[in-house]
Amino acid sequence: MSMIHCRIVTPQGFYKEMDTPIINIETTDGARGILPEHMPIVTTLKIGKMTTEEKGQREEYAVAGGLFYFRDNQAEIMTDAIENKRDIDVDRAEAAKARAERRLHATDRNYDLRRAEIALQKALNRLNVKGQ
Repeated sequence: MSMIHCRIVTPQGFYKEMDTPIINIETTDGARGILPEHMPIVTTLKIGKMTTEEKGQREEYAVAGGLFYFRDNQAEIMTDAIENKRDIDVDRAEAAKARAERRLHATDRNYDLRRAEIALQKALNRLNVKGQ
């Protein structure tokens, strides 16, 4: 079976490298399933879920947007943040959600509303991937 070699990097550095027969990602153009021998693609990722199959197990990740490159069965994902489903701390995600909601509803307009909206999307995505 052909495989895709996938490398994931964040601003903090290398996150993970794996071989997978499929990558399901959410792009700004919609959901995509990338299989071996897919045509080359460069696309923008939105805040969303990514699934792969690693060593026979389905893995789910919360992705905080970014870029996806694919060519010759080599994929590279560059993202601000990524978390495997099993590593998501629900209490931390709930606290981030509450903080973002407070900022969005605050009468003090010194808050950056766009930043609060993005923080809320990221927290909701983490909770969604975790199944909460």
